[in-house]
Amino acid sequence: MPQWDQWIEAIEDAKADADKHDATVAGLIITGDISEADDVIFQLERIVGVTRLPLYFVLGNHDFYHGLIATTRGEVVRIMRENEDLFYLTDTTPIEIAQDVFLIGDDGWGDATVGDYDGSPIRLHDFQLIADFVESRTADWPKLLHRLGKESADRLRDKLLALPERVRQVLVATHVPPQRESCWYEGKVSDDDWAPFFVCGQIGEVLEWYADRHPDVHLTVLCGHTHHQGVARIRDNLIIYTGSAVYGEPTVQSVINADADEVGLVDPKSGDT
Repeated sequence: MPQWDQWIEAIEDAKADADKHDATVAGLIITGDISEADDVIFQLERIVGVTRLPLYFVLGNHDFYHGLIATTRGEVVRIMRENEDLFYLTDTTPIEIAQDVFLIGDDGWGDATVGDYDGSPIRLHDFQLIADFVESRTADWPKLLHRLGKESADRLRDKLLALPERVRQVLVATHVPPQRESCWYEGKVSDDDWAPFFVCGQIGEVLEWYADRHPDVHLTVLCGHTHHQGVARIRDNLIIYTGSAVYGEPTVQSVINADADEVGLVDPKSGDT
């Protein structure tokens, strides 16, 4: 598979570049849509087996296709506990990746709290391919979306509250953009039709709440879901990077320098921050 080989080669290049600067590649961060429910365990183990790096990840909506959300998460938690190189951030306490710099995360979900769900003509494949929706009444879908978003936001709030007082930077990995301003498509942010399914507004509220109460702590959020990239600075101390993606073509989006005063993301192809 050429795309897989190119991705692995890009990871090896990043390792080699780090060696030149007397640094090390501490691990990989993936913000979801790794595979589908019946294949995600295989892919996770394959990634750590080939790269020989710790993998810090959350799951995306595609990872639950053809399965139940709770069942898939349970299987991923089980395999994480059997493999010391797998870190499912949704079920993991804050991880210190550099001095006073912590990594946390949660899957997130398009939670129908932003935009106009009732007036939107959009209906995602999720509703036909994830068992939780298939087994629910159509009228109950917005309640389910809201609940999934709230559960993610509550878990993330607990992780933020668990950070030590000495924390200076927090790296947050999530699948769904937590703000409309970070939900990009072809250089524009989502309108009211798409936002209900592409923004996890309840996570956004939690991040703003924490940023406002901890002005000396910088939060850098990594997300995806929209397949288009963009950067949104929500607060002086809250910035969101949304990565791009093409189905079947994994790439190294950026190299993260966790030791900088503000966590820096560098495009490995251009060197630009």
